Amino acid sequence: MKPIGVAIVGCGRISDLHQLGYQGISDARIVAVCDLNGETAEKQAGKWGVKKFCTEYGQVLADPDVDLVELLLPHHLHADMTVEACRAGKHVSVQKPMATCVSEADRMIEAARKAGVVLRIYETFVFYPPAVMAKKLLMAGEIGEPQMLRMHVSTGIMDCGWEIPMDAWIWRFNEEQCGGGPMVFDHGYHLYSLAHYLMGPVERVKAWIDRTEVMSGVYLDAPAVMMFQFKSPRRYGVFDVEHTPNTQISSDYYVDDDRIEIIGDKGMIFINRYTARTVDLPEVMIFKDGKTTPVPVDRVDWSCGFIDCTRHLIDVLREGGEPVLDGPTGKSVLQFALAALKSARTGQEVRPDEITG
Repeated sequence: MKPIGVAIVGCGRISDLHQLGYQGISDARIVAVCDLNGETAEKQAGKWGVKKFCTEYGQVLADPDVDLVELLLPHHLHADMTVEACRAGKHVSVQKPMATCVSEADRMIEAARKAGVVLRIYETFVFYPPAVMAKKLLMAGEIGEPQMLRMHVSTGIMDCGWEIPMDAWIWRFNEEQCGGGPMVFDHGYHLYSLAHYLMGPVERVKAWIDRTEVMSGVYLDAPAVMMFQFKSPRRYGVFDVEHTPNTQISSDYYVDDDRIEIIGDKGMIFINRYTARTVDLPEVMIFKDGKTTPVPVDRVDWSCGFIDCTRHLIDVLREGGEPVLDGPTGKSVLQFALAALKSARTGQEVRPDEITG
């Protein structure tokens, strides 16, 4: 059977992690690389062993060897480029968040439906092996009926890890391009997706979002806290965000500390690592029957979530079915994120299902 031909569109720092899932497999391969910067496209193509590279998206869509496009671009470009790909008969994997507003998400979903192609929102947090293990423990009833989800994010400084050039992240402070702030909306989408994955869709949200000036006239959307009630009865959540630039954090990637607690009536599950290594604890722990026990997880590097996310979609395209984060699910998560922003602006409780614009 012919391998699925993939085009990587957008060759920023994160693209190195996206290409990992195509290495060492026979049923999909990267056949084209596209970036507005021709030198960057050529460099990444050479690094990945890809012959075709270009600067024009139209060339990708006209290429009969391309079956799937991966869009790794600023958020305001997602909707139009997804719709164009669908109309060209290409499957689409678009980086989170899927869009900057719900009407854009609706256009993307409808375009995929009309074209009969798969639309998937690329989200690594739900494929990160420690999170997958936590979900298994939860579904097996190890902590009984879940009642509370606590999600923590804080920033820091490090001596190692990624160096991100200014032009690769400054657009995230522009709400027209990003859709919201870099912490609560952009990075927060990871956590909203994880909340949906672990506990289901959300009924209502109440949020408070402060601002911290990080350079002259540039503000980070932190500290912040979001409280929410899930649609499933007796399930609640809290998501807090802190800007803590004087905290030393060890990471091979971003300087973000993400930690998760799931509390049930019989115990608790902890996920203690994502991109960073902070608290000196096992990646997954369970507290049950009066004692805390580490839960072994074989693969704990953040890159493993990228590999598994990519290969999940390959399996869907080969075998059928729907991806874990299909268009409607991505839209639900987007409504959750936008509800938090609206609540902070208005001071009112907001129901995500009522966010339609």
